[in-house]
Amino acid sequence: MSQDILESFENGVATLTFNRPQSRNALTQEMYKILMEALPRLGADPKVRAIVLTGAGGAFCAGGDVKSFAAAASGDGAGAYDFNQKVDGLRFRMSVTSMIHELPKPVIAAIPGPAAGAGFSIALACDMRIALDTAKLTTAFSKVGLSGDFGGSYFLTQLVGTAKARELYFSARVMTGSEAEEMGIVNKAVPAENYEAAVQEMAAQIASLPTIALGYMKKNLNKAMHSDLHSVLDAEAVHMITCFDTEDHKGAAKAFVEKKAPVFNGK
Repeated sequence: MSQDILESFENGVATLTFNRPQSRNALTQEMYKILMEALPRLGADPKVRAIVLTGAGGAFCAGGDVKSFAAAASGDGAGAYDFNQKVDGLRFRMSVTSMIHELPKPVIAAIPGPAAGAGFSIALACDMRIALDTAKLTTAFSKVGLSGDFGGSYFLTQLVGTAKARELYFSARVMTGSEAEEMGIVNKAVPAENYEAAVQEMAAQIASLPTIALGYMKKNLNKAMHSDLHSVLDAEAVHMITCFDTEDHKGAAKAFVEKKAPVFNGK
C-alpha cells in the first residue's frame, strides 16, 4: 500500500496527510488515486464529522512535480490526439477539487509550510484554512510558464476579488501565512509553538457541530457563489426543512428550552 498519503482518524476527525516530504509533498498519480478513493468514502462515513488535509515534513503541498514537467518538455511534442488525452487526464485529476468543494463534510486545510501551484489551489478548495504564520503560499504558475489548474483561479477570485486574484496569479508573489490571513485567504495564521494545538482546536470545534446541518450549509454557501437569490432561497427552504427532522436539531431545541448546552451527534 502506498504511503504517499497517510490517513488517520480520531474523535470524529479524519486526517489525510500528504507524505512525500522529500519533494515538499508534490503530487503524484498515485496520490490523486488515493484522494479520489478516500474523499468520497470519508464524506459518506457517519463517524467522520470533519476532514483535515495537511502535509508532512513542514510543507503542505508544492503542487505538480516540476521535474516531471521538465522531462515531458524535453520530448518531441504531441499530436492532437495526445493533446486531447492530456486535457482529459488533467480534467480527471482535477475532479479532486470538485470532491473537496462538494463533500458533505467540512474540509480544513492545515498548512504547516509551502503551499504552491496545485497545492495552493487544493487548499483554496477547502472550506477553511489554518496556516503557520511563516508558511509560504503562492500561485507559482507564472514562474514556470503555466496558466494554473485545480480551480485556484475560481476560489481565489471568490476570496479576494478579481483585481487581487489577477495580481497574485500574474506575479506569483509569495505570501506568508500572516499576509494570507490579512487578505482573507486563510482563516487563521498562528506561530509555530501554537500551530498543532490550533489545528486540533479548529478541527475539534467543527467536529462538535451538527454535521448534517453543516453539510447543507455548505450546499447553500456553494450555491450562493454562482446563483441568484431566488435559487438560493429555494435551496435553503429544502435544506432547512430537511434539518428539522434530524436528531441534532430536535436535541438542540430541547436543550434550548431547558437552558442547557446542546450536544450534537451528527445525526
